[in-house]
Amino acid sequence: MATIGFIGLGNMGAPMAANLVKAGHQVRGFDIVAGRAEALRTKGGRAASTMAEVAAAGEIVITMLPAGPDVRSVYLGDAGVFAHARKEALLIDCSTIDVETARAVSAAASQAGFAMLDAPVSGGVIGAETAGLTFMVGGAVTAFERGRPVLAAMGRTIVHAGPAGNGQAAKICNNMILGVSMIAVCEAFSLAEKLGLAAQTLFDISAKSSGQCWALTSYCPVPGPVPASPANRDYIAGFTAAMMLKDLRLAQQAAGASAAATPLGSAAANLYQLFVDEGTGAVDFSGIYRFIRKPEVKI
Repeated sequence: MATIGFIGLGNMGAPMAANLVKAGHQVRGFDIVAGRAEALRTKGGRAASTMAEVAAAGEIVITMLPAGPDVRSVYLGDAGVFAHARKEALLIDCSTIDVETARAVSAAASQAGFAMLDAPVSGGVIGAETAGLTFMVGGAVTAFERGRPVLAAMGRTIVHAGPAGNGQAAKICNNMILGVSMIAVCEAFSLAEKLGLAAQTLFDISAKSSGQCWALTSYCPVPGPVPASPANRDYIAGFTAAMMLKDLRLAQQAAGASAAATPLGSAAANLYQLFVDEGTGAVDFSGIYRFIRKPEVKI
């Protein structure tokens, strides 16, 4: 079992760290929000009062942070990971951030003598709680093989996507597909309603034909057809609209930097921006169905 320092104990990080404890690892955690590290202690982990203490605590240091600037600060700052981690430590950043930052921090890690992985996740809070996450991992093969057993305590699918930054590239491409397909499913159900076609009937047909996709069959945005979907819980979030917007914006940033044509990705980002601007950032991203079907919406 490994000794692990975990920085970032929010909605995703807290259950991930708890699953590491359940797997038998010694985990010391830190978060800038008071009380979160103590909550980990109640689950069998250890609480730290400073980030430097966590960075020095483990043979592996894991971070789960909100955005690229946070990752730069936590790793590159005077009180951060590079300044205090053990020289043999493996560093794993599970945040979803821009590819440029992931590659820059990884390069800085290499220069400082550390092995580092970018390992963003898919699966949302439910996946984090059930240790059912998918990890998309960028970095050297040797570092990946070293980190795989630890990631396996938090997820069921661990995929090596290639060199540094490719984990982030896989995450934003995957979520661009999800955002675009969710909007398409919402539009189809909205159109079906106006044409007098029952939602269940459309679901039964499309789920078995060419319209089949994950956004339809696993996460249907209309109440009824998929009992486990947030649509049946008033769109209480498994993955918020604000997080989807963040990922779509990251995809657009990457598309601009690489001169890739992503017209549907751009349209999806703009539509989610309109949705979030209504004050619905905390709603599940599938809740955009209610926005699309409003008669006053003109897209």
